[in-house]
Amino acid sequence: MKPFQSLLIIAFVLLSTNIISAQYGNGGYNNGYGNGYGSNRRMNSGMDQSRTQEKPKEIPVEVTVGKIMERLKPELILDELQVIAISNILNESIRTQGMLIKAEVSQEDKIKNIQALSETTDRKVMELLNKDQKEKYIALNEEAKNPKKSKSKKKSN
Repeated sequence: MKPFQSLLIIAFVLLSTNIISAQYGNGGYNNGYGNGYGSNRRMNSGMDQSRTQEKPKEIPVEVTVGKIMERLKPELILDELQVIAISNILNESIRTQGMLIKAEVSQEDKIKNIQALSETTDRKVMELLNKDQKEKYIALNEEAKNPKKSKSKKKSN
């Protein structure tokens, strides 16, 4: 009977120490923190990461231009020279637009500057297109400016 009691007492002590250490975030296992207060440290580092991720990452200009060109190339049936020239124009335009947005001027001035940039970009692109491509380019621009109208037209067709 004595060995059974001592075995029961040892098991009780071992189980209770495991429960006590679990309350300190250890879970009875060595998680690399050593002092038993690891859960607080992990929670704080998670909060630090969320603070640094508040600012969204900027999409590179080349990626944006690539997506635009993926759409324009088949729609306008562009040759390689046109693709390269229009890509360069769009690169310059998007970079300038980014600078205009970040400039510390009034909202009205930003809008006017971006509209002027858009018109200049369109004029440069139009110089590179033939007559059929110009018509399609104008239609694509109208569709981009008024997406709701163009979608309803497509549905009615």
